This record gives sequence, structure tokens and C-alpha cells, in this order.
Amino acid sequence: MSTTEFADLAAAALERARKDNAEAVTEAAGLIVRTIRADALVFSAGAGHSLAAVAETFYRAGGLANVYPLYHEELLPLHGAQRSTGAERRSGLAAEVLSAKAPGADDLLVVFSTSGVNPYPVELAMAAREAGAPVIAVSSRASVEAAPRRSASTLVEQGTIVLDTGIRPGDASYPADNPVTGPLSTVVNAFLWSLVLTATLEQAAAEGVEVPLWRSSNVDGGDAANAALFERYQPRVPMLG
Repeated sequence: MSTTEFADLAAAALERARKDNAEAVTEAAGLIVRTIRADALVFSAGAGHSLAAVAETFYRAGGLANVYPLYHEELLPLHGAQRSTGAERRSGLAAEVLSAKAPGADDLLVVFSTSGVNPYPVELAMAAREAGAPVIAVSSRASVEAAPRRSASTLVEQGTIVLDTGIRPGDASYPADNPVTGPLSTVVNAFLWSLVLTATLEQAAAEGVEVPLWRSSNVDGGDAANAALFERYQPRVPMLG
């Protein structure tokens, strides 16, 4: 019965996220359409396991081609678990990462952080806002409220638009009365991002804007379809090399 119960918990979390963020998803899609119109970039960022969401935004079949992923290897647990925790808590790392390339006023920053209190995601958002770029904060208000403050602000406070994942503090969801496993943040992050992408496609079509979307390289015609996107964006997004 445990797998069925967890599946129900996961399904309920996705449905809550859909309902609670309906308006914010529409607004987030509008910001992306604005960015595409300006031939600008969507910067994507996260730390720790939120980097899974960043990977979901970048060079992904069905995903946006104008995405610039912000990354530092110390933030990835695969390069050192404890080091990754320390990195996102270190003030100044955001400025270091942005020194290579930072959002401008026509660009957009999307930051994924469930707790939303560590210096790295908060300082990224603050820097983008100071540069005039809007920020989509994908975070959990409940987790932010419960987490210890490590910055002068929070990601939720810095977001132009907030997509609330609703993830409970600690991320675990199962068993419901005393959760110790079954983390849902990655699942909900990916779901909300896909909702934003589909809303973007709908809004863009209504406005006559073409959305630059990757095709899978493992289907007929995929490589040929992607060639123009590489030519257009690789000079600005070196990670596409």
C-alpha cells in the first residue's frame, strides 16, 4: 500500500501546485514571451538538488533554446556533498558566477530554491533585480518560513513572480503523518516549469511570436531542426558548444 499512498501524495502535490499557481504561471509565461520578443536570454539557476531543475530548463527536448544556465561546480553535490551545502551558504558566490555573464534589463532570471534563504539564490535574484531584469522565483513559501535566515532577504521576497511549489519543510512527504522520505521538490519544479512552457507557447501563438524550442536529437530531423538554434544562441551561450 505504501507505493499507492505515496503516488496519491505526489498527485495531490501536483494538483495543488497547478491550482495555486494558475495566475503566476500565466504571468511567468508573459515574461518569457517578453524575453523572446527582445531576443534576450532566460538565465536559470539553482544549487544542490535544485540544479536538477536547471538541467530541466537547458538544452532539453521541448525546452527553450534561449536559456543560459548559471553554474559553479561547487554547487553540485556530485562534486562534494558537504562542499555544495557550504557553497550555497557562501555570500559572494553569486557575484562570482555572474562575473562571466549576468542578466540585463531585457533578460529574465529563473531561480529554483525550495528553502529560498541561502545567500547564493537570494543574491542572484537581488543582482538581477538591480540590473532591471525580472525574476521568477520557484520556491516554497512554507519552507521559506520554516528555514533559518541566512541572508538579508529571501528568494520569495526578491521574486517578481513567485511560483510556490508548496513543498513542506524538509522536502520529504512520506509517510504523511511523519514524513522521512519521498521528496517532491524535483517533481513539482519540473511540473511547474512545463506548465510555464505550455502557457508560453499558447501566449506566443496568440501574439504571433515564434518560441525557440529544441527538438530531440534522437528523432528524425531533430539535428537539422536544432542547427539554426545552435547558430543563433551558441555565441551567447557557450555551454551549447
